[in-house]
Amino acid sequence: MNCNASLPCIRNDSKAARLSAAVFVGQHLLEQFVANRYVRIKQMADLSIVKYGRIDANFNNAGIMPTAPLAESRKQEWKAMLDVNIMGVLNGISAVLPIMQKQHSGKIITTSSVAGHVVYPDSSVYCGTKFAVRAIMEGLRQGERENNIQSIVISPGAVDTELYTSIHHEENRKWVQQNSANPELSMKSEDIADAVAYVVGTPNSVSISEMVIRPTKQPI
Repeated sequence: MNCNASLPCIRNDSKAARLSAAVFVGQHLLEQFVANRYVRIKQMADLSIVKYGRIDANFNNAGIMPTAPLAESRKQEWKAMLDVNIMGVLNGISAVLPIMQKQHSGKIITTSSVAGHVVYPDSSVYCGTKFAVRAIMEGLRQGERENNIQSIVISPGAVDTELYTSIHHEENRKWVQQNSANPELSMKSEDIADAVAYVVGTPNSVSISEMVIRPTKQPI
């Protein structure tokens, strides 16, 4: 099951305390849920309000990548990518945006991909969903900047995670798995976590709209 891990965190004047709160939430409050089930995401947001009274950051991190040639017409895989990669983001935004509007502050962080900047073979639909994420988040930024709500997109390159398991095309799956296991061509999930922690810790007056993170030797 591909799950979304939203990251609500308590507001505090100390950067270290904010990040510590995020770790606490990660350890004690986060539950797994399918990203396109809005009710579960809203329950998490409501739980954060009950416990802390506010939400300062939300991290939309769900994603699947069942790449394959378009000619194979894998319509169920296309639909799954639309549901998770796009609707998961929209549901995460929808769950926290009214709260952040009332607070007149907040950070909504979403994972896109280098595939949201370039298109490559066998990945038309996946790349399309990641381009869409960037468009949605830019629209969010423009629509909510007067409410002091920040829209932040993190676009990773290759990361050594289980994402390759969502690929059912055997050749593509093997290629991604091999690249992910190569430390010269992939990053660790901790590298992306460090980026998230950094943007969470920035002051409300500073908005990092987009961050692209690649392995140094990644060609695209």
